[in-house]
Amino acid sequence: CSYCNNSYITSGSLKVHMRIHTGEKPYNCYVCEYSCTSSGALKKHQRTHSGEKPYKCRQCNVSFTQGGNLKVHMRTHTGEKPYKCGECNYSCTSFAVLKRHMRTHSGKRPYKCNECDYSCATSVCLKVHMRTHSDEKPYKCSECSFSCTQYGNLKVHIRKHSGEKPYKCSECDYTSATSGYLKVHMRLHSGDKPYKCSECEYSCTQYANLKVHLRKHSGEKPYKCCKCDYSCKSYGNLKTHMRSHSGEKPYKCNECNYSCTHSRVLNKHILKHQEISHINVKRMGL
Repeated sequence: CSYCNNSYITSGSLKVHMRIHTGEKPYNCYVCEYSCTSSGALKKHQRTHSGEKPYKCRQCNVSFTQGGNLKVHMRTHTGEKPYKCGECNYSCTSFAVLKRHMRTHSGKRPYKCNECDYSCATSVCLKVHMRTHSDEKPYKCSECSFSCTQYGNLKVHIRKHSGEKPYKCSECDYTSATSGYLKVHMRLHSGDKPYKCSECEYSCTQYANLKVHLRKHSGEKPYKCCKCDYSCKSYGNLKTHMRSHSGEKPYKCNECNYSCTHSRVLNKHILKHQEISHINVKRMGL
């Protein structure tokens, strides 16, 4: 190639490659506006419309539209992770995944939402985010009325029905339904608090906690009660508040018939039992 250092065995391959530089895309999809540089790429694309998935995994029921995707998938069975990060010890099954990971170091978020100020590192994340605006929830649970915006969340939700917690801590008996929860939990052992506030000295183990904390500085209260004018900084606080309307008191004392809306209130109540027990022991002279 006269533009870059690539070289090819056949003139046909070079011709296809040159279209990357010229921008020529002579192959057009008859179903949508997609166009591309080669007939092979068009054939792969058209499988997204036909639903054809000719590449099948022999170890499980998964099938793919492209041979390359099957090759990457097979690494989940073999455990092979040939793509390694130069900044940390992260490794993965494909270059695309490594490229996304590298953005955690660079801070790049090239994909931007046209409805709000959300930005992200991958097109897939943006696609999932856009469902929060359209309210589309294509993934539905067969056991209950739960539905969600992405398959990963449905997979985690189904574990509530099955009770499966496949991710285990090597330091204690903690188990979780997702690798993400385990990763956050492990920071309790390591003391790692990678999320830091730019306004004060606060730091924490997960981004969601930092996001809530930042609202203390901004005064933002995005969670609003539909029953009254109450608003708050986090969904957890709103959930607790809603119990004041529903009368739900899920936290129950094992010593008496006391119940309440919040675990913190229950902990204070339990301390009263412990104080009473301590006083009784003193009276008995033990």
